[in-house]
Amino acid sequence: QVQLVESGGGLVQEGGSLRLSCAAAGRTFNYYEIRWFRQAPGKEREFVASVRWSNGITFYADSVKGRFTISRDNAKNTVHLQMNSLKPDDTAVYYCNAYNSYNLDNSWGRGTQVTVSA
Repeated sequence: QVQLVESGGGLVQEGGSLRLSCAAAGRTFNYYEIRWFRQAPGKEREFVASVRWSNGITFYADSVKGRFTISRDNAKNTVHLQMNSLKPDDTAVYYCNAYNSYNLDNSWGRGTQVTVSA
């Protein structure tokens, strides 16, 4: 399994921005799709955004389209989630997930808290 290290969470006011990062420790993201999920208190974990490492194709949940941008840094083997125009509804623990369709590795980070105050 790939070890994932998340960073960048915190407290921000409504309308503000944060950038989350997810780095692979010990191996590369080759052949992986990297996803961000989030889970708010009392709610199920939900998909936020994803990027395919091989070709950079991205997908977004409707709730974050136009506000969040997922990107990859090949040199640093890191995926970033730039979050702009944050809303209180974006408050959640954000989890990085790495899925490899070849070896079926499905690894999760420990999560990072994002809190948006009104």
